[in-house]
Amino acid sequence: MSMVLLNGSVYAQNYPAKQLTFVVPFIAGSATDQQARVVAQGITEATGISVIVDNKVGANGFIAAQAVAGSAPDGYTILVSTNTTHAANEHLFKKLPYDPVKDFEPITALNKGSQILIVNKNFPANSVKELIAAAKKNPGKYTFGSGSASSRLAVELFQQMAGIQLLHVPYKSSPLAINDLIAGNIDLMIVDAPNSLAQMKANNVRGLAVSGASRNPLAPELPTIAEAGVPGYEMSYWTAAWAPAKTPKSIIDKLNQLMIAATKAEPAQKFYTSTGSERYTTSPEGLAKFQALEANKWGAIIKEAKIERE
Repeated sequence: MSMVLLNGSVYAQNYPAKQLTFVVPFIAGSATDQQARVVAQGITEATGISVIVDNKVGANGFIAAQAVAGSAPDGYTILVSTNTTHAANEHLFKKLPYDPVKDFEPITALNKGSQILIVNKNFPANSVKELIAAAKKNPGKYTFGSGSASSRLAVELFQQMAGIQLLHVPYKSSPLAINDLIAGNIDLMIVDAPNSLAQMKANNVRGLAVSGASRNPLAPELPTIAEAGVPGYEMSYWTAAWAPAKTPKSIIDKLNQLMIAATKAEPAQKFYTSTGSERYTTSPEGLAKFQALEANKWGAIIKEAKIERE
């Protein structure tokens, strides 16, 4: 009887009946974490059910993705993650401890956003063209940090299109890389706006350009990288939500409704406005199609960059 209810609409009618957990692969304060928390708040305010955010950090998102993939398919453990775990990792590593398609049920996308090219305050370049000129004079001298696949591959694509060579320094999360950038241990990053804008406003780093197709309304003085000297350049990040495979469709549909409604609520709207990111939601089927397209795109960038699978 319980299995019948678990797989039927009757179970969904009483869902959610207890605390939900959003598992995030990145540290508290990261853009993904912020997105997860405002959606969690929106769901709690709408349903009265508490939603906690569990940051399972490290191993390029493996730990978080594997934890959710192995959870009970009952709709109470949800992965809020990015293109790192669900588009890029399959092309960066020889073997994953999870399958980004087979081990998950797509729920909805949550946002899209551009990144910002930021440099250490003492970096000897005040524009993208000056950065490219300096890098061409000194191949491999300047370092870039990354705490996610989107951050890394944004610079990999920049190197390809600008014809320069930089040295990559990996980090567990973007805020950790930014701390080293501020300290002068690395020279530059391309990182999501929620993390970079705050440091720019505090005068801890300098922004040179944005990675998207259009300027960020919160930093309109910054040109796009394409405008600043690399025609055709465009790179963005996105966030989405998944449940474990075999979660009943009735529960996935209910989660889709709850999460989309939460993106329209005040906490999420403030997040989008304050970070210059874009609310972007989909049906479960729409997320599956979007994820497949993104995996192909990221795979092409990784192949062109000749990045060896780890």
